[in-house]
Amino acid sequence: MIKTDRVLDAKGLACPSPIVRTKKVMQDLSPGQVLEVLATDKGSTADLQAWAKSGGHEYIGTTNEGEVLKHYLRKACSYEEKQETKHPHVIDNDGLKKKLDEGNAVVVDVREQAEYSFNHIPGSLSLPLGELEYRLNDLKKGDEIYVVCYTGNRSDMAAKKLVESGFTNVINVVPGMSDWSGPTEKNF
Repeated sequence: MIKTDRVLDAKGLACPSPIVRTKKVMQDLSPGQVLEVLATDKGSTADLQAWAKSGGHEYIGTTNEGEVLKHYLRKACSYEEKQETKHPHVIDNDGLKKKLDEGNAVVVDVREQAEYSFNHIPGSLSLPLGELEYRLNDLKKGDEIYVVCYTGNRSDMAAKKLVESGFTNVINVVPGMSDWSGPTEKNF
């Protein structure tokens, strides 16, 4: 049994709710304390790993108990903690629609495959956040890449990860699919 200092129940919640709640609880923890996050959203593993890394916290690991994922995170000490930064290059949904009309946009959707299957921008490439680092060769470093998710949180993490990997023209789409009014398609 893993000793934890606090348990957060995020079962039944989808992104970005597990991350939002985790951030809030982590603020109340003392440095070095361990948080256990209970979740049922399969995408929560990649989301929490990326969030922990971006804030300097330690993602310890995940265990499964049936349908429940138990994520373990350790709050960083003050000398380990990073200020969470936002990717500086952002475009709103209307701006992306204009780029799509011009025909020169590469859209990368970093939501989970199930989310993408039910509703995505035509021509977008599905690269779930948890697979991104393994599929960088699916993208060209010189392309203008627009990263989209449901609210702009996962796409922010993905945009930062792409820039760290040498991509130079990466734009985060905010708010993303939660407020997208352009054309969509399904593929299931």
